[in-house]
Amino acid sequence: MMWLVRGLLLGLALAIAAVPLDAAFHAADAQERVQRKSILQLLFGGGKREVREPKVKKQIRRKPRKKVSTAARKAAQPAAVVVEKAPDARRILVVGDFMAGGIGDGLTEAFSTLPGIVVESRTNGSSGIVRTDYYDWPAELPAMIAEVKPALVVLSLGANDRQQMRFDAGTRADFRTEAWTREYVSRVERLAAMVASGSNTPLLWVGLPPFQSSSMTADMITFNTLYRAGVEKAGGTFVDIWEGFVDENGRFVVTGSDINGQQVRLRGSDGINFTKAGKRKLAFYVEKEIRRLLGGAALAAGPLGTAEQLEGAAVAVSLRPEDIKTTLPISLVDPELDGGTLLLGGSLPEKGSGRTPREQLVEKGETATAPQGRVDFYRLPEPATR
Repeated sequence: MMWLVRGLLLGLALAIAAVPLDAAFHAADAQERVQRKSILQLLFGGGKREVREPKVKKQIRRKPRKKVSTAARKAAQPAAVVVEKAPDARRILVVGDFMAGGIGDGLTEAFSTLPGIVVESRTNGSSGIVRTDYYDWPAELPAMIAEVKPALVVLSLGANDRQQMRFDAGTRADFRTEAWTREYVSRVERLAAMVASGSNTPLLWVGLPPFQSSSMTADMITFNTLYRAGVEKAGGTFVDIWEGFVDENGRFVVTGSDINGQQVRLRGSDGINFTKAGKRKLAFYVEKEIRRLLGGAALAAGPLGTAEQLEGAAVAVSLRPEDIKTTLPISLVDPELDGGTLLLGGSLPEKGSGRTPREQLVEKGETATAPQGRVDFYRLPEPATR
């Protein structure tokens, strides 16, 4: 009996030990079967792809950047060329509101390298022609002219004048009424005559530009009409800047061409004020008239001199391409070309009879003489005389 019991226990132990081995064999076999690929999978791909664990990127510690102070940045930038003004340099007095302030900044930049021109700005940003109780330009301007003794006065007013007017008698008139317009025209003429006629100083009255508000732009057109009539009546010059700040359809623009033809932002976000490029473009229109009036003084210091001296001064200016930093735009609506009628080195064309070459050939049998060197020039050279 004992051997039988021992045999049963031994068989039971062997059966228990064989179970995990058999299970492990079948599990390994099942896993191996899953991993095997068929011929189609080997040829065309497919099946389960091996899942790769994502690589952990190593964090690279960057060195903190050194903060550059404002003073160091300014020191690194190239310093602007400062030209010492001549003792007898001619002075330009710029007066008016915030528009005149922008013109003064632009003119200062335009003439910064010329020793013969000094720009003096005396402006009040909120002033105008209507509110004489706030700032009285007819009372303040004569003293400024006597102090500065300018060779030329640049004036720009009116952008703040869309408001009620007060008269000396204490009465008031609303904007653009008949009484308001009549008094406004009188004040414009009186102010222009005070400079152009009274002080015998050339006056450049700069017109107003368009603004973002359509109603304000319409009023600026009316103002410019009044200014032009009043200034020309007093003997001054009206400078029209309107075309420089509108598009081809006459609409207000924020971005436009600068004096070099590049597209830049000209106006501020409020649609009223000007950027640095816009101020420089404002001054360009005035600069053109200043050079015309002052002549040689715009090139060098000293008296204007004779026509021969001015011509010599103009020739003395370098015309090499590498010395030309900026090229001023040419107006397409200026048929007079600043008074010039000929190209450099050109000559006046010969006066003709008014008849075409065909009419001359048919009526009189005459043919036009071909110029020497052209392909149809058949004339033989004249024989040398002995």
